[in-house]
Amino acid sequence: MALIVQKYGGTSVGDTERIKAVAKRVIETRESGHDVVVVLSAMAGETDRLIQLAHKVANEPDPREQDVLLATGEQVTISLFSIAVKQMGHEALSLLGHQARIYTDRSYGRARISEIRTEPIWHNLYKGCIPVIAGFQGLDERGNITTLGRGGSDTTAVAVAAALAADVCEIYTDVAGVYTTDPDIYHKARKLQRISYDEMLEMTSMGAKVLHIRSVEFAKKYNVPIHVRSSLVDEPGTMVVKEEKSMEKVMVSGVAYSKSDARITLAGIPDVPGVAARIFTAIANEDVVVDMIIQGSTGDTDLANLSFTVPRPDRQKAIRILEGMKTDWQTLEISSDENIAKVSIIGVGMRHHAGVASRMFQALAKENINILMISTSEIKVSCVIEDRHTAKAVQVLHEEFELDKPLQHEIPE
Repeated sequence: MALIVQKYGGTSVGDTERIKAVAKRVIETRESGHDVVVVLSAMAGETDRLIQLAHKVANEPDPREQDVLLATGEQVTISLFSIAVKQMGHEALSLLGHQARIYTDRSYGRARISEIRTEPIWHNLYKGCIPVIAGFQGLDERGNITTLGRGGSDTTAVAVAAALAADVCEIYTDVAGVYTTDPDIYHKARKLQRISYDEMLEMTSMGAKVLHIRSVEFAKKYNVPIHVRSSLVDEPGTMVVKEEKSMEKVMVSGVAYSKSDARITLAGIPDVPGVAARIFTAIANEDVVVDMIIQGSTGDTDLANLSFTVPRPDRQKAIRILEGMKTDWQTLEISSDENIAKVSIIGVGMRHHAGVASRMFQALAKENINILMISTSEIKVSCVIEDRHTAKAVQVLHEEFELDKPLQHEIPE
């Protein structure tokens, strides 16, 4: 008998019929002899609807009160689910974040879990009752309701699994697992049997939307196996686990892409120590995250150019900050571009294989896809390109590294 945490969200609980179908699936798991803890998100579209309501009342809603509002979405889902389970002849008890004793810091809208006191969950398991926990929400030290940010129910589920020392955390979505790339952009995308935490973190940060990045960070820290599965079909999905030696035999495990960044270019900045520090300190002080950075010469020994990427919603904020520096730097020219995409190849095997980056660059060059920026890590190479080339770039790289074929560690011996 195993202890399993199952998380369902969004379209999986999109209406009452799907909620009843999820209830049936959970009961089947329970009847097979396993203990089950369920974590649920709000119904599909509900969080967006609540945010829109808040903004109809105020342009900038009070963060604390908005969290109180957003937490109601999960309250509806866990109550409907528990009603369905009881109608089917089994016991279930819905628990809001504070009832499940999920404690967080005070960062409204993006709170981080600090502690889970598991007594209420264990109490219900010992009684043979299915605990049904509201994802996405918690309680700060002053008793205020907090929310974890979009996708936070994944983090709730993994944190609960870690606190309970569960055997596995099953994340049910509308896709059958983690794929070598987005199946919607390339039909040859292949479902992976297993992927390492580090690879999943990179794929998530580079645009893959299967899991919330903080949930993967949590899973890696506490060594929680995650099983990404479809709530629509009953078949194995993808296991997200700690790195295995066999995974290193493969150069590239997946191709990810993102169209969520903008590029800002500064021309004519003084080429002296401290300039970059001033620029990026000012941007960081306004909570704008910078990703790729490239600096180059202008041909003038006293001036330099600097390009970097920021999230698209923060482009105008970053430009406003930089405009304020023109008073000191008369030669400064600022330009920006939102028509870019970031394409990345990812794989733990890159640590031990030479020539991966050159193969990527050559494959893109053959298709006349110009590379605007490059960044690398131990297990990732990312290129910024024009967004009109995104689909072609993904397909070309998928073919270059033969990702439609099973990976070495997935081939039965």
